[in-house]
Amino acid sequence: MRAFISGTGSFIPAGIRSNQDFATTEFYNEQKERIKVHTAEIIEKFQQITGIAARRYATDDLNASDMATQAAIAAIRDAAVDPETIDQMIVAHNFGDTHQHACQSEAVPSLASRVKGALRIRNPDCVAYDLLFGCPGWLQGLIQADAYIRVGLARKCLVIGTETLSRVIDPYDRDSMIYSDGAGAVVLEAQTAPAATNGILGAVSQSHTYGESQYISMGPSYRPSASNRQYLKMQGRKVYEFALRTVPAAMKACLDKNGIEINEIRKIFLHQANEKMDVAIIKAFYQLYGKQQIPDDILPMNIRELGNSSVATIPTLFDMVRKGRLPGHTLCPGDIVLFASVGAGMNINAVIYKLPN
Repeated sequence: MRAFISGTGSFIPAGIRSNQDFATTEFYNEQKERIKVHTAEIIEKFQQITGIAARRYATDDLNASDMATQAAIAAIRDAAVDPETIDQMIVAHNFGDTHQHACQSEAVPSLASRVKGALRIRNPDCVAYDLLFGCPGWLQGLIQADAYIRVGLARKCLVIGTETLSRVIDPYDRDSMIYSDGAGAVVLEAQTAPAATNGILGAVSQSHTYGESQYISMGPSYRPSASNRQYLKMQGRKVYEFALRTVPAAMKACLDKNGIEINEIRKIFLHQANEKMDVAIIKAFYQLYGKQQIPDDILPMNIRELGNSSVATIPTLFDMVRKGRLPGHTLCPGDIVLFASVGAGMNINAVIYKLPN
């Protein structure tokens, strides 16, 4: 028994915030000192490193569960399944429903329960629950759903990643320009032989917490006179070095464990964290196989226009490519693709997937 993706959907918020919208912002460093470099130079360097030129923010009337519901509707429609037949609904996020200008998030009831209610699913055997696993959360949800299907405890699963990071960022921190909002979803269904040669072929997951758990955490604003609220904080250099050291190895382990050759990979869907970091990860991955060059079209990216929406980056990117909405990238039946992610925890994972013929 294997699982295949029968439908995808995404919700991209309408609010666009370009880099130039930060032109009048005063940025501070970790020592709570104002950065004296001209803001235009900060923005220019930021774009050179991250590749991000714009990001999407949810409108005030939308929360993470609202976006998740819209992405789910699109995926269910694409899969042409009856919502009442869904056995598992897994919603990956990190901050719950965080209202604009509010001081705390809401995670009770769970976002999955909110989404199931919004979809008007009556079936009590559709189990809805949340998953917190940092940015790799959606991919971990996919791994969990696949496990349920493999052992016969589910036949249809809805896996969603949703986040409103714009509401937990410190506006005086340069790293705040990285983050964005969005939601993506897939319907995962069981298939039996002979079709079971396709679908999710295998996965790798790891949690590195001994000395790495605080690389991404919550902390006060860098501006001395700011409120006492806690904001998302990142030790960028340590995250970069950690990802470059661990993610390529996990990707290779995923391929090797499942007998897949690197030349068989058609696309790599990597968490859209930072353009420079993602390219470095892919180069390091290919170097593990003794290859110094990477294929020109191996790495689809949408971070330049959409920013880093945490758990939503991979499902929204996959939805765009699968539906032909990302110029220069297409998928064909039988293609083998590799998903991989890294994020708070510190957690990493990878999934090898073969599109149905």
